[in-house]
Order: sequence, then structure tokens, then C-alpha cells
Amino acid sequence: MTTDQVEIEVLSALSQIAAAEWDACACPEAAGGGRPEDPFTTHRFLSALEDSGSVGPGTGWQPQYLVARRDGAVIGVAPLYAKSHSQGEYIFDQDWAHAYLRAGGRYYPKLQIAVPFTPATGRRLLVRPGVEALAQAALIQGAVQLAAENDLSSLHVTFCTGAEAEAGAAMGLMPRASQQFHWENRGYPDFDAFLASLSSRKRKNIRKERATAQAFGGTIRQLTGDEIEPPHWDAFWRFYQDTGARKWGTPYLTRAFFDCAQDSLRDDILLVLAEVDGVPIAGALNFIGRSRLYGRYWGAVEDYRCLHFECCYYQAIDYAIAHQLETVEAGAQGAHKLARGYLPVATHSLHWIAHPGLRDAVARFLAAEREAVGEEIEILTDYGPFRKTMTEDT
Repeated sequence: MTTDQVEIEVLSALSQIAAAEWDACACPEAAGGGRPEDPFTTHRFLSALEDSGSVGPGTGWQPQYLVARRDGAVIGVAPLYAKSHSQGEYIFDQDWAHAYLRAGGRYYPKLQIAVPFTPATGRRLLVRPGVEALAQAALIQGAVQLAAENDLSSLHVTFCTGAEAEAGAAMGLMPRASQQFHWENRGYPDFDAFLASLSSRKRKNIRKERATAQAFGGTIRQLTGDEIEPPHWDAFWRFYQDTGARKWGTPYLTRAFFDCAQDSLRDDILLVLAEVDGVPIAGALNFIGRSRLYGRYWGAVEDYRCLHFECCYYQAIDYAIAHQLETVEAGAQGAHKLARGYLPVATHSLHWIAHPGLRDAVARFLAAEREAVGEEIEILTDYGPFRKTMTEDT
């Protein structure tokens, strides 16, 4: 495909492009050896999904990576997948699929620009600095053209940035707003300083939860990089299977993904493990970005009160404060995070639908939804745990 002097190529495997070429678009800020803004669109992370069989044949996530070239040079890439279902996306469109099916249409397969199984905001239209507008437009136009030429129902870009949502909307895609809960670091020197910013009742509740969790009879450790060893993944796989079976029926990631993580991703990972007599009984998996910590998975084989809150939320805050990270993204959904200092924020996605009737109906729905999400964020923020004035509850 060619769009405005930009050639668009579709790759069926990430091995068909050099890691350096992909990452020059996905994380140019890490060219000097630093951390990427987030690890999820890096060549190493997406390759781990593919090499482990977590995406690919039989998974409903078939890679169709987009590569934009101008004069032979790569100027943009996008993690595009052909989807045969709507699982593992966290932006729910099953009602649209059912409506289209009832009307006699075929919703699947569809196209999805996304990081599989990862409800974390980040760039999805990955472009080299200096050619942002040209490369973004080429990637969007190329994805829409691919969908139209193959008679596919739709294209979706999920958990994109606000700037990408604006750019996509200007090109005719439909923007959608959703909601998550994030913790923001206001320059706290330690956890007690964070607690001091909360109302008295919330402060006391968190202290009680932490004391309850930490009295479970074992120890809690934070591991990253070479501190993480292969046996830790054996334990975490058991935790992950338990959570996956209860939430999704079948875990999204394969066991091999965690072996890939040990080989190529452990410097991007914070693994929180709760152990009794040296044996891990619960854990939380986080990914480390340049300014953010991303909570991804939790699981346990033994049940202790408040241990989930400690491992997933409070240990993440501890790490963020200690390493001067700005934000902790705690994953999808969960209004219970509000009482623990995680406030609601808007997340963004973009949608293109081929059928005019379905497109018009979805557009009306999205307009109403955006208004409702905005109102809910405003209300929940007002009910947040923070003191309303500097003198309140001191």
C-alpha cells in the first residue's frame, strides 16, 4: 500500500523487522540506553508475546504489524492484529458485535492496534521524531485501507494517548473515553508523607490494612532485574493461572511468556512476592517505565486478609516514591482503588466502522458515553481520599 508518498508494509512476524528499526519508532527516548516511556510497544515485549505463543495462530490475535517507509527508511510502525474475538482488550465492544450480528452482519474478524492483554496508556502509532503528523496519518490511513480492502467490519486503536485520540478524530475515527484509577506522586519523600495528604479516616484505614497484611506470617520482597530468577516464574505462573481461571476462564499468557520475560524483560519488571518460610504464596507483576509503574497481574495460592492491597497497591506506591516515578497505573477497572489513593483518569481509544448504520449508532453511543465518563470522573474525584484543605483532619 502507498499513502501520500509513504509505503505501508504488513508484517506477519516481528522477526521480519530489525529490533533497532522498530524501537527507533517505538521508544526513541531510550536510544541512549535509558528506559522507554513504557516497555509494552518495544520489540522485546511484543516479540515475547509472539515467541511464547501468547499471540499468533489459535489465539485470536494474528499479527499484522504495520511498517511505514518513506524513501526506504522506516518512519513509523504499529502493533496491529487481526482479531477473531474481543477478549483481552479491556475496551468492550461485544455489544456492538452482537448488534451487528443480529442485523445480519459479520463483526469478526476485525483489526486492532493495541498491546495484547495490556490496558496501559501509551503510544500506539509509533513514529520517528520529526515526522509525527506524516507517519501517524500514514499508519491510520494504511490500517483503514487494509480493513476496507479485506471487507473487515472495523478498526480499533485502544489505550492510545490523548494526542493520538485527537489526531485520529481529526482523520475521521470515532474517539471513545473510558476510565481507570492511577496514583500520582506529588513529590512525596516517603509513604508517610503520602498518608499525611489523606483524610484522617482514609489514613487510618490504610495503616490498618498494611499492618494486617504485613502480619500474615511471612515476608514481602521486591525483585527486579537479576534478582528475579527462573524459580520465581514457576511460582508466579501458579498465581497467574489461579487469577486467569477465575477472571477470564483461560489465562491469556502462556507459561513460555514468563521464560521470555526472564530472558529479555526482567530489567523492565518489578516482581512483588509474599513468601512464607521462603516459599512464595502470592505475588504481583509490575512493569517499569521511564516515569510510571504499571501494575499488571496478581495472584495467590493462599488467602490472607489485605495481602492483595499490600502487594498490588501499597508496594507499588513504595517503589514509585523510592524511585521518583510520577505515576502508578493499577490496571483496568476497580473503584476500590479510590480509597487507596488512586484517582480516576480518562483513557482513550479510536474506532472506525465500515457499515454506515452501525457507525452512526456507535457514534451516538460514544458521544453519550464520553459525557457520562466525564461526569463520573468528576464525581469520583470529589469523593477521593485526599484532604480538601491543608488544615483538614490534621
